[in-house]
Amino acid sequence: MSSPLNFEDWFALNQLYARYASALDAADWDAWPEFFTDDCIYRLQPRENHERGFPLATLSFESKAMLRDRVYGIRETLYHDPYYQRHVVGTPLVREVAGGRIRCEANYAVFRTKLSQLTTVFNVGRTIDEVARMPDGSLRFASRLVVYDSEMIPNSIIYPI
Repeated sequence: MSSPLNFEDWFALNQLYARYASALDAADWDAWPEFFTDDCIYRLQPRENHERGFPLATLSFESKAMLRDRVYGIRETLYHDPYYQRHVVGTPLVREVAGGRIRCEANYAVFRTKLSQLTTVFNVGRTIDEVARMPDGSLRFASRLVVYDSEMIPNSIIYPI
């Protein structure tokens, strides 16, 4: 059975989304996995595949350890032109609250700025999230499905959305 969020939980949920975007915008890659539970799922998937029920995803990670491996890759093995990201995230829409979990989603837009170039829209879509309450009372993503709208994406996605 679903129950509404109280103000403290609503505020904590919004802070989770805001801190997540802030960490990515600041390129604080070590912080990124810490927004997730140990057995989390993080997937980046085109809208068409999601709507048609196709499992193919651009990125798919099934644990915090896999997220940490991605951080290592960002820092140590992936070569790319440097750029900045800026996330604009909508207020999460709570779909269900049950069993210590919050099922919610939010729209997002990510802007990219390469050095000496104009800022461009990099990626837009929505996240479909399951947020878990941890034993210490904090909230973390148990599952984050990033569904991007455009079939056209850059030839590589380096940083998390």
